[in-house]
This record gives sequence, C-alpha cells and structure tokens, in this order.
Amino acid sequence: MKLLTCEYNGRTFAAVSDGKMVYEAAPDMYALIKALDGKLPGADMLRGEGTALDRVRLLAPIPEPHQDIVCLGMNYIDHSAEAERWGKEDFVKNAGKAVYFSKRAAYIVGPGGEIDPHFDIVDGLDYEAELAVVLGKDAYRVSKDEAFDYVLGYSVLNDVSARNLQKEHKQFYFGKSLDTHTTMGPWIVTRDELPGAPELDIRCYINGEKRQDSNTRYMIFDVAEVISELSQGMTLKAGTIIAMGTPAGVGMGFDPPKYLACGDVVRCEIDGIGVLENRVKK
Repeated sequence: MKLLTCEYNGRTFAAVSDGKMVYEAAPDMYALIKALDGKLPGADMLRGEGTALDRVRLLAPIPEPHQDIVCLGMNYIDHSAEAERWGKEDFVKNAGKAVYFSKRAAYIVGPGGEIDPHFDIVDGLDYEAELAVVLGKDAYRVSKDEAFDYVLGYSVLNDVSARNLQKEHKQFYFGKSLDTHTTMGPWIVTRDELPGAPELDIRCYINGEKRQDSNTRYMIFDVAEVISELSQGMTLKAGTIIAMGTPAGVGMGFDPPKYLACGDVVRCEIDGIGVLENRVKK
C-alpha cells in the first residue's frame, strides 16, 4: 500500500492509496502513523469514497518533519571511491564504521517542487538519489532481527548538497541543510510490499542523462544494521526518516564535475517505489 500526503479541493491531508484511488486517512502523516500504532494499514482503509490518484497534488509524504533527517555518508563502495578522488580528508571519515550525520529540513519538497539553488552562497550544487526509510514506531535497543518490524515503509529521497559548503566547513550539516535541499516522494510504500532487506534498482537522471545506476544491495550497511545500531542508547521516534546514502554518479564524481544549473530537471527513481522529479529554480 502507498501512504501519501496530498492536496485536493483546497485541503491537505494524509491518505492511503492502492495506486489508483486515494482515500483520506488522517490530517497529516504523523497523525496517520500514530493511528496505525506500529501496525501496517489494512485493506479496510481502502473503502469508502475515494478520489482518483491523478486528481490530487502530491506533496512530500512528510512535508514538515518533526526532527532532522538521519543520513548515512559513504554507504556505497563506489561512491566512497569517487568521494576520495574529490577530497578524502573532507568526505571519507571512518572506514569500517557507518558515517552518520543529520540533515535539517524545515520543509521537504515533494514531487514537481522546485529546488532553490542558493547560488549566492553555493558553488557546486549536487544531487544524491537515496532510499529513504520511515519508521512506524519508536525504536530503542532493537536487534537486527527485529529491525524491519519498526519500518513503516520506503520512499525516494534526493539529498541535495552544496559541495563548497561541505568542503569549507569540513562537515555535512550546513552543506546539506539549505532550504528546499531535501526532496522526497512520491509516497511511502509500506514494508509488506518490499519484504525483508529490499534489493532495488536506484537511478538518477539529469535532463534525461543517466548519472546514477545501482542497486540497494550494494549498500555497505543495510537497513536492519542501521536501525539496530542507532537504536542502541538512542530512541528513534516514529516518523523518523533515515536516508540510506547514495551510489556513485553524483556530480562531484565526474572530471570535470557535472553540477546542477538553473532549470535542470533531476529525476530519481527506485524500482518498486516510484519516481521523484524536481527542477532547479531558474
């Protein structure tokens, strides 16, 4: 099942969908997650008066997150290699251990929304297609075997990055957290549609040119490992978004780099989840 946030007839609400029809379920995604109480939505939620999916305007599934997004850096071997070429001391932190950082997103941009390049302070605007994991209940001291029980579902996320700010400040936070520099969507696909450790093809196109082409099986640290490790001593609240890192093919990995420009269209795809497309504001 798909969980989404949308606008219709001047109203914004969270809904469930079978891919054809949309059924209003709660005022917002956090209210829907709370109502589900750690469970997955059932077929009974697909009853009643629905609206055709193509009649609603999709927003990010969680437009205004209650906390920073948890991110992984260097979680694909091939991306670690291209980051080393750009400046190992600034991007490759701790071989053998997961690299975690947080990303501020006051508002997450949804499908079709624009990315503000902030070119007054940004030199090197980059894209990163990523698998996003959304938790359905609080996780604390969770084992790897239990981890997927805490997953609500999966979405597509573009971790837009300002490379000059990363390099100048020698950390990720500022260069990852500018307004509109997180896009996410088109919805959350519940975990029962992608059981176990999902192995999904992931791609990114810039103006139709394929830049990233990989599979989530090549992640160094998988979903269960990450949830388990982070929950040892730290509570991951229901609704937490975890961005699982990006494969090779980001703009900084090319020689010369292929950064984003005004008007560029960024299309991120993950098989089994969907397509997220955004344009860089002119």
